[in-house]
Amino acid sequence: MTTSTSGSSTSGPAPSGPFVSRKLAELSGPAAAAALTADSIIVIPTGAIEHHGAHLPLSTDALLAETYATAAVERGAAEGLDIWILPTLTYTKSDEHHWAPGTVWLSWETLMATLVDIGRSIANTPARKLVFMNGHGGNGAPLQVANRELRRRFGLSTFTMSAGIQRAGSGGADGADELGLGIHAGHGETSLVLHVRPDLVDMSKAERNIPEHIAEMEFIGFNNKPVSFGWMSNDFGPSGVIGDPTGATSEAGAALFEESVTRSLAALHEIDRFSHAVPPRD
Repeated sequence: MTTSTSGSSTSGPAPSGPFVSRKLAELSGPAAAAALTADSIIVIPTGAIEHHGAHLPLSTDALLAETYATAAVERGAAEGLDIWILPTLTYTKSDEHHWAPGTVWLSWETLMATLVDIGRSIANTPARKLVFMNGHGGNGAPLQVANRELRRRFGLSTFTMSAGIQRAGSGGADGADELGLGIHAGHGETSLVLHVRPDLVDMSKAERNIPEHIAEMEFIGFNNKPVSFGWMSNDFGPSGVIGDPTGATSEAGAALFEESVTRSLAALHEIDRFSHAVPPRD
């Protein structure tokens, strides 16, 4: 159900413009309880602190998840969604990069316990919809399990969605051809950080690293190939990069960012309309 831009009951705070902060943690406890309703959507960005080659910061996934989610939530509120954002869950499951100094990761058990505790806390508010907007691929499977766990334990409507669009470079105007294998610190991700925080990127250290032998396989691979496999990022070489960041540009990042936020906003509107209940037949 879509409510007013304020996302609040009549007793809650009354934002005066379309881009008033939707950061729930900036409210007091009583103000948050008054602002939230059963129709409220709470968004939690999920990122990571992990190795992204020599050219990108450890905070890449957390940075992009938070930036995407903030933009989507602000636009959603301006369009009438009762939507709020909580601080980014930054330390998550990044053990595919465990070998690299600087990576800070949680075990499966710790992450799942954390997600359950977060769900329990949100269930103590009037809000019933929780969205994990995920910026780190290694979180995908745990978040899917958490969706059902939080639904079963607390009755929340839970969702996981990508914080942004990731696609491998295909050559030409899209940068170097990544052979369908650009998934980590490659063209797309590097372009995005160049758009969002260019001061954190050192393009002089960007290097191509693509496991071309996998590209020859029909079923096994990344990016929607039907057979997945266990891997560590240094399985393919010591840089930890899986892709080709050398042709990344801020212009490509800006286009990808806008496309991603537009898609996220459309998804949030659908989440707003979603109900498990089967509507009655006419």
